Parts: sequence; C-alpha cells; structure tokens
Amino acid sequence: MTELRKLPNLTALRAFEAAARLQSYSAAALELHVTHGAVSHQVRALEQELAQALFTRHGKRLTITAEGERFANVVRQALQDIATAADALRASARHQVLSLSAVPSFASRWLAPRLGRFIEQHPGIEVRLQSSGQLLDLGREGIDIGIRYGAGLYPGLVVERLMGDTYYPVASPQHAGGHLPSRPDALAQHLLLRSLEPWQPWFDVAGLALVEPGGGVQFEDLSMLITSAVRGDGIALVRHAMVLQELESGSLQRLFDLTVKSGQAYYMACPPQALKKPQVQAFRAWLLAEVETFRVQVGEWVA
Repeated sequence: MTELRKLPNLTALRAFEAAARLQSYSAAALELHVTHGAVSHQVRALEQELAQALFTRHGKRLTITAEGERFANVVRQALQDIATAADALRASARHQVLSLSAVPSFASRWLAPRLGRFIEQHPGIEVRLQSSGQLLDLGREGIDIGIRYGAGLYPGLVVERLMGDTYYPVASPQHAGGHLPSRPDALAQHLLLRSLEPWQPWFDVAGLALVEPGGGVQFEDLSMLITSAVRGDGIALVRHAMVLQELESGSLQRLFDLTVKSGQAYYMACPPQALKKPQVQAFRAWLLAEVETFRVQVGEWVA
C-alpha cells in the first residue's frame, strides 16, 4: 500500500491535471486563480519528482506526452473521488435528522398540522415523527424528543411542561336523532363513549350520582374516540385542544357549560445528550413558541 508521505504534492497534482485537461498553462492558471508562472513551476516540480517528462514544449505550444496522458487520467479520477466524498460529507453535515415520538392524538391533531412551518424555517432538518402511546425508552430507541400526556414524571429525561387541557362532553348534532341532552342528569339515557380518561371527575363536578361507564368499546386513542362521536355513536368526554377542529366545523358540539381541568398535561421529554444536537435545540425553540401562540389563542382552556 502506498504511504501518504510518498504521494506527490496535491497542489502540483491539481496544476498538472488542469494543464493536461486544458492543454494550456495560461488556461489552467485562470481556472485555479494563480499565475501562469505558478502553474509552470508546479508542473516542472512534479516532473522532477517523478523523473518523467509530462509535457513536450515547442515554444509556447504545450503537448502532453503519452505517459502524461495516462497519469492525468488517474489523477483526474482521484481528484474527482475526493471532491465527491467531500460533497457527501458537506451534504451530511447540512442534512440533520430529528426523531420525534408523540402520543397519537397530539401527533395527528395538534403537531402534524403545524410541522410544515418548522420545515419551512429549517429545510435542512428531516423530521421523523412516530406516533406512539407507549412510554418508550427514548435513549435506547434513538428518539430525540418524546411528547407525552401525563404527570411529567419521566426519570432520566429533561422534562418541560407544554400545556394543560380541559375536559367536557361533546356529541354529534345527529346523535339520538338530534335530540341531545339539555341537562347533565339526562346523560343516563344516552350511550357514553369510553376512553382511558374516566368520566367520574366530570360526574363529580356536575353533581351526578352516575357510575363510571363500562362495557362496549374503550378507545385508547383519543382520535378514534372523537371519530366515533362524529359518527353519532354516543357522547364523548374529550380534551379541548384535541377537538377544536370538529367544534369549528360543527361536526361536534359541546354539551353544557361544565368543564373539568385535567390533572395531567402535555410534556416534552428529551434525553440529556440529545439536547446538545442543533436540530433538537431548533425544534425545542420552535415548539415552545407554537405552544405559546396556541395558549394565547385558546386562553385558560390549556393553562
């Protein structure tokens, strides 16, 4: 294997390759932004090092030798390989990957519709969004940021509270043939859809002596619960931040004026080592700004 210390001078090789390709010291000098004399000196030094004439000179005419032509082809390919590898490294440095994991309802209903703004601001960052309700080991799974809904107790992670949320019942205008309950105590005559969030705290606020609904389907994903309510399957207890688009479109309407503040909140959790990544820092700053804008828009609902 050739030792690097035995390689010809790189500057001389570049000057020789340009002169061989352009068949002119002057043209090579223009391309390399040096003087005619500098190119001539580098080529002569290379010829002396190789003990081989690479050009024949007839006055101002320059003709490459057969040996010079073969050597030029090898040098040209080597320089091109170096340039290609360097371009790949530059592209890799510019192309940063951000791996996110978020609870399904937040990912699909709040985060995904806003991600386009982050991509516009940071076109060099590729966002890989996973939708998962599981409390994954972010470090082991190679996930930079996890967004969870809970009590915020995630040992070993840097945790920041994003926002809270508020619960209330909603129903489709077509539920029960359009005969929606006008009072909380009328809920006993309607099917109450179930999710992982219990109805009991809202029953207590409403002063109802109802028991937690049982049987039927229990939706783990809040988006599926909302879809079922839109179909008119029953009445759902939902989070305000997750149901805004249905309320605005009229496919669901809020029932009564009673709400209950959730004891949980949305949190951003991050492995300490991931916080050093520039793409994580950029996303954190963007997400906190988006959350603040949303909090201003909806007020006390997500305080």
